[in-house]
Amino acid sequence: MSETTSMQEENYIAYHILRYASDLVRDEWVNIGVLVFDPNSGQRRMRLIEEESEFARIRKLQPSADQRVLRQLRDHLESRFDAFLESLPFAESASFRTELEKFLNKWDGALSTGLQLSSPKGVQAADLDEELERLYKERVALQRSAVRVGSPGSRASIRSYCSQVWKQAKLWEKLEKSVRVSDYTFPGDPMRLDYSYRHNGTRGFVQALSVSRAPADAKLLAYTVQRMAARAPFKSEFAAVTDIALQPEIDRHRFVRDTLRDARIEPVPMEGFATWVAKLKPMLQ
Repeated sequence: MSETTSMQEENYIAYHILRYASDLVRDEWVNIGVLVFDPNSGQRRMRLIEEESEFARIRKLQPSADQRVLRQLRDHLESRFDAFLESLPFAESASFRTELEKFLNKWDGALSTGLQLSSPKGVQAADLDEELERLYKERVALQRSAVRVGSPGSRASIRSYCSQVWKQAKLWEKLEKSVRVSDYTFPGDPMRLDYSYRHNGTRGFVQALSVSRAPADAKLLAYTVQRMAARAPFKSEFAAVTDIALQPEIDRHRFVRDTLRDARIEPVPMEGFATWVAKLKPMLQ
């Protein structure tokens, strides 16, 4: 095998688009997620719709859509993928790609009749996370009209910025991403926290929070954090990265600030996140 071919294989990423149709007779499918994976190692990333605006779009396009199924889908799919990987005696096998393809074909056939994996496609890319974001934005995300400079961002835009900061600080590989909270709240809880890190026996969690678009999310985050702090078997700390700096003279901002404070969540505006990460970095080395 030539060096060029070897490099191409190392940078090869396969992906599927996850589609949904509430009415198969009409044969109208809508993209709801992306699965990307490395066929050589089995590493994978998955992203499905999660913002209320995205669910609203599904309701508009397909009024009979089962919202409960869609909200629980990610955990179900990831559990199936985890079970598959655990069933293999070892991950680096000459037959791993074949086994993976068999699994995905079987998985596709076992999905609800309203769910479907697109045929597999491949791209040359070096980073699973970056490729996931690109494909999601291209194939799934709402197409928004251009916004004026300074217009507040969505959770997705905050998270994208945070990911860039983590990577520039060379801490990306030290993080856990999209952490399930159901182990500390209730079985079936679909909520996830964006990032988690560890240092000196403490586990930290960071969540993107759009104050401008969804200030009520602060209440959900606070409730979740309080449950986690009470039940988790480790010392924990929490931060919320907000799209704008909180101004105490604005009622909405004061509500978010006080809600986070009561749950011992540190608010960090996007404009100060790089500095916050720089202070955290020495503790994660």
